[in-house]
Amino acid sequence: MSSPLPDWLVKLYPFEPKRFDTGRGVMSYLDEGAGDEAVVMVHGNPTWSFYYRNLVLGLRGQLRCIVPDHLGCGLSDKPQDFNYTLSEHIRNLRALLDRLNLRRIHLIVHDWGGPIGLGTVLPKPAQLGRVVILNTAAFADTIVPRRIRLCRAPVIGEWLVRGLNGFAWPATWMAVTTPLAPDVKRGYLYPYDNWANRIATHRFVVDIPTGGGSASDRALGGIEPKLTLLRDHPVRILWGGQDFCFNRHYYNRWKVLLPGANADYFESAGHYVLEDAGQQCLQEIGNFLNIA
Repeated sequence: MSSPLPDWLVKLYPFEPKRFDTGRGVMSYLDEGAGDEAVVMVHGNPTWSFYYRNLVLGLRGQLRCIVPDHLGCGLSDKPQDFNYTLSEHIRNLRALLDRLNLRRIHLIVHDWGGPIGLGTVLPKPAQLGRVVILNTAAFADTIVPRRIRLCRAPVIGEWLVRGLNGFAWPATWMAVTTPLAPDVKRGYLYPYDNWANRIATHRFVVDIPTGGGSASDRALGGIEPKLTLLRDHPVRILWGGQDFCFNRHYYNRWKVLLPGANADYFESAGHYVLEDAGQQCLQEIGNFLNIA
């Protein structure tokens, strides 16, 4: 999606995305601010860099903000023949960060951004600074909600997700507790307007590791042992308590894994915690990154 954005979206997302050719497709990414120290914000499914728009607006004057759209997501290319697996998304993000030649990387992760972002930076822990964890997991677990299992089902799952937009659209009301403004809802759905453009939305669901020995199970198995390296870094956990997928079970697992992390549990916020508790999160993240 390299065509100009509509005016209504530019008002919410007032950025000029950059482009990076991965060799498998072109990634769109935000690069706002300056310096060789940056906060990298990694989104999940079915969001895109739009999810972090208010954080970028709040932080970019003091700290460089890098926010990629994974291939198949947001304003990035959506190749129909790409292997949309965890290891491939990690490879693309690593290539982008290597190209940017950053000295220090602070990381904010949400949903699939957890395993992708942490799988990208933990092999180079000396480069890693501070980490913010938002409703995600980067460890093996077998809890998959029934509504997500339905979207994984052969044939019917793809028809629901790609044909009826039965993942990105329901998320605009199931992932929040406070209704989104109409144009914000349109913003989340903007990149996912037809069958072809919803390929990654479906492939992410299919790729959820469940312990069955898939390629992404193996990739996650390589990430999980490295999570203890986070104990050597400042970590902030901000969690939406009304998340039907990444529920309190996952929050508690992070608390056990990272007992030194400072954590807040926003009881009334949903999976899109940056929507339901946006101002609190911006303040806490700014304080945590020492730029507020």
